[in-house]
Amino acid sequence: MWRGDPDAWRGEPDEQPGERNGWRRGPGGWRREPGGRRPRIPRWVKWSAVVVVIGLIFRRVIAAVVLMALSGVLHLVGISVHLPHIKLAWPWQTVTAGVTTNTDLGPWVLQKIEGISRPALGEANFTFAFTHKVSKNIGFWPCWYASTFYAVAHASATVDLNPGPAWWAPAAGHYRLRVLSRPGAGKTGHVAVTMVLPLPQLPQSAHDVTIDNIPSKPIATQHSWTYPGFGCGVLLRPQFPDSVLYAEAQTIAFAKAQHAPDITRQLVSAAETQAVQTIRDNFIQPTVNAFGYALDRFTIRWAAAP
Repeated sequence: MWRGDPDAWRGEPDEQPGERNGWRRGPGGWRREPGGRRPRIPRWVKWSAVVVVIGLIFRRVIAAVVLMALSGVLHLVGISVHLPHIKLAWPWQTVTAGVTTNTDLGPWVLQKIEGISRPALGEANFTFAFTHKVSKNIGFWPCWYASTFYAVAHASATVDLNPGPAWWAPAAGHYRLRVLSRPGAGKTGHVAVTMVLPLPQLPQSAHDVTIDNIPSKPIATQHSWTYPGFGCGVLLRPQFPDSVLYAEAQTIAFAKAQHAPDITRQLVSAAETQAVQTIRDNFIQPTVNAFGYALDRFTIRWAAAP
């Protein structure tokens, strides 16, 4: 075998005279015969293949975006055309009806719920009127000044969506996922989930309630018959600092958020609705869909916290 010099050669059985290991004798001496180089794939072919693969994976997203853009252009030029509707969905968000799985779904869904770190907020606005009065009698002369204000308050009730590991212990019975049918044969599986959560918590202090200063305003004033004469006006100087009025309105609003039935019902209902939507739409629904299931029923019951 030749190792670098065509004259240092041991012949191969299939070589012809004048040929040695890919070298050919010519008029000017030995020349290397052009060998069979491995063909190089053009760069544009590689990039085209990458684009095609990405297009196949994200074909639903691309089709939805193209149709939305086309619909916008046609609407802009005043052309009314009925285009097919394709829902925008990423590949990993689509429920694959033909997927079959033996995965125990319950712990997966519970793991998602245990990862919730924020409570659900049920918010409500309500209005009320209150009167702020200053009174400093001068001997037997009555001396007082009062102003009635219209106030707009904002409060929220909270629901603890993840009360802790002890709450979700199997013995507590606060979580149950029931598989109604498993996916297979081109069909989506179906599940039902039942949960128990602590009752919504109303505001715990006056600082949990806010007063909207913009719409809040005075609506009436009253004063003693001696005001402003008889020195009553000089003594009272009825000034109402914003900080004093805000604190008084906040205290009244907190009491109403705790004890007024029409306001507490509104807060509790809003908190319960928000809790259901948050857990169902952000945690349970995406998880069961990823395993080829559809959520048929979702129920939350309410219980007092331990």
